[in-house]
Amino acid sequence: MTGSFRAVAHPWLCDVMGHLTTRHYVAMFDDASYHFLFEVFAWSGTDAANGVGFADVRHELDYAAEVGSGDLLEITGRLEKLGTKSVTIVYEMTNLSRGELAATLRSVAVCFDTKARKAVAFPDAWRRKAEGVLAQGVVRGSST
Repeated sequence: MTGSFRAVAHPWLCDVMGHLTTRHYVAMFDDASYHFLFEVFAWSGTDAANGVGFADVRHELDYAAEVGSGDLLEITGRLEKLGTKSVTIVYEMTNLSRGELAATLRSVAVCFDTKARKAVAFPDAWRRKAEGVLAQGVVRGSST
């Protein structure tokens, strides 16, 4: 796993039943993706400003256990597949407070030319870095 991200299920992120709402699961996974993409591809907002980034094209979200107000969460990612223009990443949200898997997101994203507004092949440097991560298998990332 890589691209570790930590969060809190604050009360204002929960619904009237006291559990984390769907829209905030997605927001937390999205925040975690920035850490993951930085670690795996060395991608940052500067790259986006220079015309190359990522666009999500598919999400498959599985809820495993309830997340309640005040729970401490950690999201890690695993590079599952690297294509010419696309990448499949599996993110796991662990509820540290309860010691259990809370949710899993399988995400497919494409390398995206922000000026032409279309998918493009990964830059060589990104591909080499990501292939190195794939070759290493499971890698533990830093936390924030």
